[in-house]
Amino acid sequence: MGKNIFLAGGPGAGQAAKICNNMMLAINMVGVAEGFLLAQKLGLDWEKLYAITSTATSQSWALSSYCPAPGVVATRRRTAITRRVHAALMLKDVKLSQAAADATGAPTPLAAHALSFYQAVVDAGDGAKDFPFVFRWLAEQKR
Repeated sequence: MGKNIFLAGGPGAGQAAKICNNMMLAINMVGVAEGFLLAQKLGLDWEKLYAITSTATSQSWALSSYCPAPGVVATRRRTAITRRVHAALMLKDVKLSQAAADATGAPTPLAAHALSFYQAVVDAGDGAKDFPFVFRWLAEQKR
């Protein structure tokens, strides 16, 4: 699926690395969406915010390659792989990460919150939507 190939360790290590990576992506995508939603409420220009944050401490793949705020980056840098990532898939991956965390005793409180978020999105019937849904779904929520 990806262009890079890494040997993660013995049998099952690749799956474990994928679970960790996708858990971090799920958390990061919600964080980027929340940041741009707050920026909207504060009256900030998204392009200017993107220019700042994409070179600052909040820079990440989720921000630079697939910012979920409509019109910022999503239409410019989408790749074939990211178009296949949808809420139900993120939910599955975060559930796997939480099962692994439970089995190992690893504390993952942000992933637990991400699990609740993606579960609510799927329960609302939006499981087939890709990353821009994160922003739209959050925008519809009340504080």
